[in-house]
Amino acid sequence: MDWHVKTTQELFSAARNEFKHMEHFYFHNCLYEKVWKENRRRWDQTTPTWEVLHTFPHDYKVIFVGDASMSPYEIAAQGGSVEHFNEEAGQVWLERLTRTYSACVWLNPVPESEWPHTQSIRMMRQLVGGRMYPLTLDGLDQAMRELVR
Repeated sequence: MDWHVKTTQELFSAARNEFKHMEHFYFHNCLYEKVWKENRRRWDQTTPTWEVLHTFPHDYKVIFVGDASMSPYEIAAQGGSVEHFNEEAGQVWLERLTRTYSACVWLNPVPESEWPHTQSIRMMRQLVGGRMYPLTLDGLDQAMRELVR
């Protein structure tokens, strides 16, 4: 994601002006058992993902922003995280989240023409029910239309 920081910062800057209530959380590569609010505090100030799932109402809209480019093992395997031993596979957490929040999309800064060439992007796209959109103006428009359906 390092290559996409500027675009992502612009997105969040614009989003703050558009949404009445907006919460954001970080995770590395795949969603697991904890997330964090400040990337520089990711090792000592985390929030359990279960807490997020039980704090925000089911009608909240969830927007993932990420390149979804990682080892497929990080998505599919217990212990697949490159940073810690995750007791449950990332796909388990993504399935929980998409069951809890039916209005869920993924914005991907990688050009859409490259998605078929990366197994993890294909896997993540499937896990969010095909609701992955490019991080472009047209992709944002499509994603927002999906969220209000």
